[in-house]
Amino acid sequence: MAHKPAKASSTEDRTRYSDEELKEFESLINRKLDKAREEYKILKDTLNRNNDEGTDATSGGNTKVLEDGAETAEKENLSQLAARQQKYITNLENALIRIKNGTYGICSVTGKLIPKERLIAVPHTTQSIEAKMMQQD
Repeated sequence: MAHKPAKASSTEDRTRYSDEELKEFESLINRKLDKAREEYKILKDTLNRNNDEGTDATSGGNTKVLEDGAETAEKENLSQLAARQQKYITNLENALIRIKNGTYGICSVTGKLIPKERLIAVPHTTQSIEAKMMQQD
């Protein structure tokens, strides 16, 4: 008994998302962008705050060295998080540009529509899972 071909998904026969769908994605991206900017601001504020604990003069000799090392490691970690957050914000902003110019949701590799589920999970993506898999092989 031969298998019936799987029914084509509704995105396969379309070349772009409708204006209504793009508005939904825009709203989702704007919410994520607001949250990302808020988190980025917190990271930057944490990085920029001065040593306001005031315990430097009262702590013993060797603990100061350990504290400085831990503080340096924490600042490096925060810097990496802030850089990653900034990249995420840029990617979301680029997704908004793609919505405006009508290319949002179209895979940059295959030219096919990226499934809605993927765009909801990763709204700034420019590639379908299929394209990602081709790059890994």
